[in-house]
Amino acid sequence: MPWIQLRLSANEETAEKYSDWLMACGAQAVTFIDAKDTPIYEPLPGDEVTYWANTVVMGLYDASHDMDAAINYIKGIHPDGEKMKFKLEQLEDKDWEREWMDNFHPMKFGERLWICPSWREVPDPEAVNVMLDPGLAFGTGTHPTTALCLTWLDSLDLKGKTVVDFGCGSGILSLAALKLGAKEVIGIDIDPQALQASKENATRNGVEDRLSLYLPSDQPSLKADVVVANILAGPLRELAPVITEFLAKEAKLALSGVLEAQAETLQEIYGQWCHMEPIAIQDEWVRLSGIRR
Repeated sequence: MPWIQLRLSANEETAEKYSDWLMACGAQAVTFIDAKDTPIYEPLPGDEVTYWANTVVMGLYDASHDMDAAINYIKGIHPDGEKMKFKLEQLEDKDWEREWMDNFHPMKFGERLWICPSWREVPDPEAVNVMLDPGLAFGTGTHPTTALCLTWLDSLDLKGKTVVDFGCGSGILSLAALKLGAKEVIGIDIDPQALQASKENATRNGVEDRLSLYLPSDQPSLKADVVVANILAGPLRELAPVITEFLAKEAKLALSGVLEAQAETLQEIYGQWCHMEPIAIQDEWVRLSGIRR
């Protein structure tokens, strides 16, 4: 498959932010390098990442992707605007998936839960293990928003509960809920590739009979005991009435994909339906949680 790479000049303070911008524009992978092309890989939870003073942030895109739209979007929010330094280049065809696979390791969340790449051995066979191959869908557990939601799910008693995973991506939260005892999970996503990845991962974990997957246009009307939505602040604002409609009385809610600066507004919006709890923070990202009144 042909690929295009967008390179942005950054530093230790802006590298993570630029990475988020590239992902928001549809990048299928993001890499950080210094002047000597030494890569930084995603750390394990709890580890810190130190970036170089002169960092290049590289986003990898399918060659058919609308790069004009991606560049214009980033220019619109970049502090240098039209003077933003970037480089767009075609890449030789190579096994990018294999390179990514070599650097995705098992990770633990909370007290019981491990997320394990499907091609690696599990560290603790007695733990709650989710075998994951995210494919082209978001969600490996390495991003703080996913990690915050996984830790939250691990803290709940999900035995016999119905869960809605709104914006299910790779299915990582759906699978974690099922492995932690949920009776059934309803996964919803706007991307058909995400639903396919969720389906394949459910089959890999032997829980496909308890996972139902829908596009938003087909989503069912039901009340759930737990609802989790790891998307972005904009959609969370716009879809608040839709998301809260899934909550049964006293059902638990978790929202992520939210920066600290966006948390207060969302707390107020969802506070119309739920008793909101203190936010949880990891890096600059937060998880909001609450209970339906």
